[in-house]
Amino acid sequence: MKKTLLLVGTLLGIGGAGCGAYDPSTEVGEAPDTLGSTADALTASNCTQLTATSVIASGNDGNVPANTMDDRLDTRWSNLGKGSWIDYDLGATKTVSGATIAWHNGNTRANTFTVSVSPDGYTYTQVYSGKSSGTTTAAETYGFPAVSARRLRITVNGSTLNDWASISEARACAGGTTTPPPTGSSVVWVGDFETGDRSQWSKTQMVSADRLALVASPLRQGRYALKATVKQGDDPINSSGNRNELVRLTREPAGSEYYYRWSTMFDSTFPSAKTWQLFTQWHHEGNSGSPPVEFYVNGEEIHLKVGGNPGTIVWRTPLVRAQWQDFIFHVKWSPNASVGFVELYHNGKLVLPKRYIATQYSGQLNYLKIGLYRNDTISQTGIVYHDGWTMARTLQDVLSPTSVLTAP
Repeated sequence: MKKTLLLVGTLLGIGGAGCGAYDPSTEVGEAPDTLGSTADALTASNCTQLTATSVIASGNDGNVPANTMDDRLDTRWSNLGKGSWIDYDLGATKTVSGATIAWHNGNTRANTFTVSVSPDGYTYTQVYSGKSSGTTTAAETYGFPAVSARRLRITVNGSTLNDWASISEARACAGGTTTPPPTGSSVVWVGDFETGDRSQWSKTQMVSADRLALVASPLRQGRYALKATVKQGDDPINSSGNRNELVRLTREPAGSEYYYRWSTMFDSTFPSAKTWQLFTQWHHEGNSGSPPVEFYVNGEEIHLKVGGNPGTIVWRTPLVRAQWQDFIFHVKWSPNASVGFVELYHNGKLVLPKRYIATQYSGQLNYLKIGLYRNDTISQTGIVYHDGWTMARTLQDVLSPTSVLTAP
């Protein structure tokens, strides 16, 4: 199904001339779009558009948010800085299952962005994370499971060219959108903290906000990283051990296959204890027992264990403090040991070739938890940093631009 944005631009005979304030994103400013004058350039596929009653944004450079609702590709909203957002009020609670966006200069750069929805303009839930194709100035539709919402927010976290957020047109899509992420990107979710808060994650388990704090240093990438701190007695969920953790309800179905990239650094004061200290885990839906997949420190080693308790330690390496450790974890989720597998790159090197093993408990999906969770006998304060979390369907989409992978 196609729903056409009003062809005001076409009727005016849009050419190559730009419109709006100077955008100093390069030394000579951004070049204007080379805009088509056909209906295709202003067409949104697989989207029954919802008309917003108003729009606000985190800021602008003179190219105001209302420009994204004028049915023209020669105007835009622009704002400099990762984390810039634009927010649409649909006027009432409606069923929303996608967003269609025409990116300014979208044929010269791929934009990294998230889509969040809210019932009231105060509480937001992220429903989509990914990249634009970088190949077109025409509208692209990004689908997600249908939700009820009054507001839709697009947060832009930079592009392959610069840190400008620039959108020509955008609409929310009514229920029924089933479009997958755009061709060329299989990114499912990004939890890299570049929003400046913890909104990319589903929830927290922490005794206080300072235990899961965003910091500007040390960093592995971008502007922010997570500093997870645990002190003896920290028990926010009245369970075993001490913890402060972020939760992402990934709930990957059996048979699904994903790549996860992240970086972790253990503080120079990180405790040496002959017991478990988890920093990344995929927990099962049950309330008790060890998680099916866990990365943890024991003594002076980092372990990857699969299968719960007792489980199988499939990889280990010496613990290094005060240096970023880069992980790419490839896994197929299944309770069947002949179907599920794990594969691991550490600091650019393949350290665990694909190994078939059960990665789920029968009938229970997994979800992601990061931070620090440890034995409550440890008295020394523990500090761990996390950065750069990305979940995708291909290896290419979790590689950073400078990544170099090598064989064992």
